[in-house]
Amino acid sequence: MSETAPVPHPLPDSLAEMIAQRFRILSEPTRIKLLDRLRDGEASVGDLQEELGASQQNVSKHLGLLLQAGMVSRTKRGNHSLYAIADEGVFLLCDHVCGGLRREAGEIESILNGELTR
Repeated sequence: MSETAPVPHPLPDSLAEMIAQRFRILSEPTRIKLLDRLRDGEASVGDLQEELGASQQNVSKHLGLLLQAGMVSRTKRGNHSLYAIADEGVFLLCDHVCGGLRREAGEIESILNGELTR
């Protein structure tokens, strides 16, 4: 396992912009769903379209943005392009966000339960 260099603080403007761009890419629910599906293995646009219930044009547009951001890769196989996860690190971020959401949901539930018993 390789060591990662510490992130500079304060963040340089160029790095802050790169981080913001990564969050912008991940800010669309369809892209999150595509990444989540590709976590199970490579798939074609048709496979993803069917599984997500989205149009071919919509799936292709979002895959193009994920490809441009380096989060997915594309491999040609005959007449089809297969997409796969290129940056597994994206799931670490998703896991952190989900953990925060679980804690927040637990806090909300505690508050509601406390208020309901008064």
